[in-house]
Amino acid sequence: MSWTPDGYMQAIVTLYNFQQYRHIQAPGWSLGWTWRKREVIWDVVGGQTTEQGDCSKFKGNIPHCCKKKPTVVDLLPGTPYNKQVANCCKGGVLSSWAQDPSAAAASFQLSVGQAGTTNKTVRLPVNFTLQAPGPGYTCGPAKVVKPSRFTTADKRRVTQALMTWNVTCTYSQFLAQKTPTCCVSLSSFYNNTIVPCPTCSCGCKSNNTLSGSCVDPEKPHLASVVPNPGKNGLAVPPAVQCTHHMCPIRVHWHVKLNYKQYWRVKITITNFNYAMNYSQWNLVAQHPNFDNLTQIFSFNAKSLNPYASINDTMIMWGVKFYNDLLMQAGPTGNVQSELLFQKETESFTFEKGWAFPRRIYFNGDNCVMPPPDAYPWLPNASSRHIMSPLLLVTTVVLSALAFLLQ
Repeated sequence: MSWTPDGYMQAIVTLYNFQQYRHIQAPGWSLGWTWRKREVIWDVVGGQTTEQGDCSKFKGNIPHCCKKKPTVVDLLPGTPYNKQVANCCKGGVLSSWAQDPSAAAASFQLSVGQAGTTNKTVRLPVNFTLQAPGPGYTCGPAKVVKPSRFTTADKRRVTQALMTWNVTCTYSQFLAQKTPTCCVSLSSFYNNTIVPCPTCSCGCKSNNTLSGSCVDPEKPHLASVVPNPGKNGLAVPPAVQCTHHMCPIRVHWHVKLNYKQYWRVKITITNFNYAMNYSQWNLVAQHPNFDNLTQIFSFNAKSLNPYASINDTMIMWGVKFYNDLLMQAGPTGNVQSELLFQKETESFTFEKGWAFPRRIYFNGDNCVMPPPDAYPWLPNASSRHIMSPLLLVTTVVLSALAFLLQ
């Protein structure tokens, strides 16, 4: 926004989370990069670097950070006003774009020295990294774009930045974790079979390197095997309840009732992780009848249209201060809702697993589905055995012969 004799006085950095259904939860994001020259950060407002580095060569005024590869994190709520800027101080938590666009951005302000003093002498940083809070994001190079424009409150004047560059970071579920993080189980009112999550969906009991600690809930001293919460809100390794699927999250889809013009589904999300609460969680389901969703109970919901006119994808999340926090494993470690659908006569059927979702995502991660041939099927329409005419004639002839031979 402005130059100084040895750098730029005010640079505003803003992170936008444009992902529709993947948010960044506590302990929040951290943004890093590598300076191209000998830049130092004199001051940060709305954030802070995790390390100061070696500033021994400076006499008098000491920079905020002298590291070649600084890492900036968000400030916590309750930060004094003189250390805040707009969209800061949320503890690094960013909402997904579909849930709350107003909370899907974060900003901080930098004052940089020993940098260039013109658009031609400033060297763009390289090797950007984004932790959210773990791995998964890969950032591209910084690219100079048109300067950002700002409109005054009276909307009669527009100012612009002296220089602007963008960095785009993309997410990979495989980079974040090489094993899935959730699975889906199914059941229905018309079949007694409960289809469980596939065995070893997220890991196996005998392979702790994939699934983390395996905790038996029947142990008398459960607290002794569950790790303490991380210091300063840092993430801790998962302590997953011992199950056949070894997933931290299970989503159960139950076809509950069938009415004349409607049908009803119950969804239950269960947390099997003893070491983590899921704040601002969300669930995305894909089903062809979402275009006829009449009512949803105890969840918020919003349609997503990834294929333009085809409305078959819905995002659901908790009601604030009621069930937007999915507690860790235990009696309260689940949230539930029911969905009421209107029947579409042209396509509605309970046959061949039509009533079950095509895909389920929890917090943006693709969940493991049961194999299609395991879905609960409708029972046979009739148990009567129809006798063929040939068998009937044969039976009559044999009866007649038996009578004549008597």
